[in-house]
Amino acid sequence: MLIFVNIMIGVALLLVLVTLIAGLVNMTRGGEGSAGRSNVLMRWRVGLQFAAIALMVLGFIIRGAISG
Repeated sequence: MLIFVNIMIGVALLLVLVTLIAGLVNMTRGGEGSAGRSNVLMRWRVGLQFAAIALMVLGFIIRGAISG
């Protein structure tokens, strides 16, 4: 179970990075509708960061239950 959570943490962090880069590229490109797209991408980033932190907390809880 802990290995699965660790893999999911890695996936979540990778998704955060990809979303952050996509938002930054979109902002620098500019153009019509760029601000709205960047806003949506940054909202996704915040949600993914929340998921990554929640998975980290879950991992700590599982690790504590296994060792304690």
